[in-house]
Amino acid sequence: MFESVFIALDGPDGCGKSTQAKLLAEHIESLGVKVQTFRDPGSTAIGEKIRDILLDAENSQMSDRTELLLYMACRAQLYEEAIAPALNKKHCVIIDRWLSSTCAYQGCAGGVGMETVLDIAGHSLTRVWPDLTIILDVDLSTSAARMVRDLDRMEQKGDSYHEKVRQGFLSLAELRDDIVVIEASADIQAVHKKVVKTVNDLL
Repeated sequence: MFESVFIALDGPDGCGKSTQAKLLAEHIESLGVKVQTFRDPGSTAIGEKIRDILLDAENSQMSDRTELLLYMACRAQLYEEAIAPALNKKHCVIIDRWLSSTCAYQGCAGGVGMETVLDIAGHSLTRVWPDLTIILDVDLSTSAARMVRDLDRMEQKGDSYHEKVRQGFLSLAELRDDIVVIEASADIQAVHKKVVKTVNDLL
C-alpha cells in the first residue's frame, strides 16, 4: 500500500511537522514497509550547505526571490540524489517540507506569487508534487509557544509575515485535492492519529 509513496508534512513553523513525520515513518515501518525520511532543505551534502545559508540569521538581506531559487536548487538536488532512488526501490518517502512551503513562504508571504513559484518549480523539478501533502495548521500563539529556542532567519520574520504564511498554506490546500489540512494544536498523539487516518483514507 505504501510502497513507492511520497508523502510530505508541512505547515507553519512550530506546527509539529518534524515530530509527526517521525511518528508516521515509525507507523508505516511497523507495517513492514521500508521508509526513508528527509528534510527540505537539506538531507544531501549540497542541500545542507544551502540550508546553512538560508537559515543563517546573519543573511538578513536575502531577498525572497533568492530564497525561492535556493530552496528550489536544494529540492532539485534532493530529489535526484535521494528521493527518486528511494522510490525506485519501492520505499515509502516521508519528507519534512516540500514545494508547499515555498508557495506559502516566498509565494504568499514574500509576495513573489504562487504562480511564479509553480512556474519555476515546473522548470526546476523532475517531480513537482508528492502523492500526498499534509498541512499541519496552528495559530501564531500556538506555534510561538512551541518554539522555545534560538530562532533561525526564517523564524525571526515578524508575526505579520507568519500569518501570511499560514494563510498561504490554507489557500494552497483549496487548490489541490492531494493537499489535506489537519488542525494540529492538540497533543502529539492526537495529531498523530489524525495523520494516520488521513494517510489511510487517501492512499
